[in-house]
Amino acid sequence: MKLKKQIFKGVGTAIVTPMKEDFSIHYSVFEDLLDMQIAGGADAIVVAGTTGESAVLTDEEHVELIRHAVRHVKGRIPVIAGAGSNNTAHAVYLSKECEKAGADALLHVTPYYNKTSQQGLFLHFTECAKSTNLPIILYNVPSRTGVNICPATYKRLSETENIVAVKEASGNFSQIARTASLCKEDLTIYSGNDDQITSSLALGGKGVISVLSNLIPNETHAICASYFEGNHEESAHLQLKYLELIEALFLDVNPIPVKQAMRAMGYDVGPCRLPLCNMDNTMAEKLYTVLEKYSLTKVSKHSHSDAG
Repeated sequence: MKLKKQIFKGVGTAIVTPMKEDFSIHYSVFEDLLDMQIAGGADAIVVAGTTGESAVLTDEEHVELIRHAVRHVKGRIPVIAGAGSNNTAHAVYLSKECEKAGADALLHVTPYYNKTSQQGLFLHFTECAKSTNLPIILYNVPSRTGVNICPATYKRLSETENIVAVKEASGNFSQIARTASLCKEDLTIYSGNDDQITSSLALGGKGVISVLSNLIPNETHAICASYFEGNHEESAHLQLKYLELIEALFLDVNPIPVKQAMRAMGYDVGPCRLPLCNMDNTMAEKLYTVLEKYSLTKVSKHSHSDAG
C-alpha cells in the first residue's frame, strides 16, 4: 500500500468566521486573519469548522467562505474545509462543493444528534470519501456529538485511500494509543484539544487543530515545533505556560470565548450568530483577567462593552 500524504505537520488553526454587526460575514477581516495566521506560523487553516460557526452558515456562505480562503491564501498553506454533517447526503454535497471551491482537504465530523453505530460511522465516512478526490480528516468529538469512533473503526476507515487523518478530541489517551497502534502510518493523528498537544505528540501525533492559535499562532506552533526538534521539555513547558489561557477559552461554548478574546485584542471579529451569544459578565471578567495576565488585551477589562 502506498504511503499516504500528510496534509500538514504542526498547527492547523480552526479559524473563526468574523461577522459584521448585522451578522453577515466580514470578508475583509477574514482576509486579515488569514494573513495574521500565516505570518504567525500556522501550518494549515481549517475554515468553516465548529470554531468557524459552521452550524449557522448557509450552504452558500459555507462554500463561499472556502472559496474566499483559497483565493486569498494562494497555496501558502493548506486550506482544510469543514464539510461534515449528520446527513450523509448533505456531507457528500458539501464535500463536492468544497472540492470545487479549491480546498486542499476536508474535515468530517461524526454525525451528531441522530448519532449512529460503528457500522453507520464506517458507511457514512466511506460514502463521503467516495464522493471526492480530496484527503479527509475525520473528527471525533464525543462531547459535542454524542458518538465516539472506536479504534477498530478507525482501523477499517484507514484502509480507505483518501481517509488520511483524524482530529481526536475525545480526550481518551488509552483510545488514542490503541488507534495509533492499530493504524500506524495509515492515519495521522492530530490533537483536537489545546490542553493535550504535547501529550498527543508523545503518542506519535503530528500536531493540533487549534482554537488557541487564533490568538497566539506563533506560540502554539512552537509547542509542536519544539517537540519535533527533540526539545520535549520546552514543548511541555509551553503547553503548561498557556494552560490557563487555554482553559479560559473554554469558559463558555466554543467559539464564544475566542471571539470575545479576539475583540479584546483589537480584532474586529464581531459577534457569534444565535443561538450563541456573549458570555455573562462574570465569565467575561474572568476571561479578560486571564488575557491581561498574558498581556493580550488592547484595552482595560473594565472598558469592554460586550460582556453582557
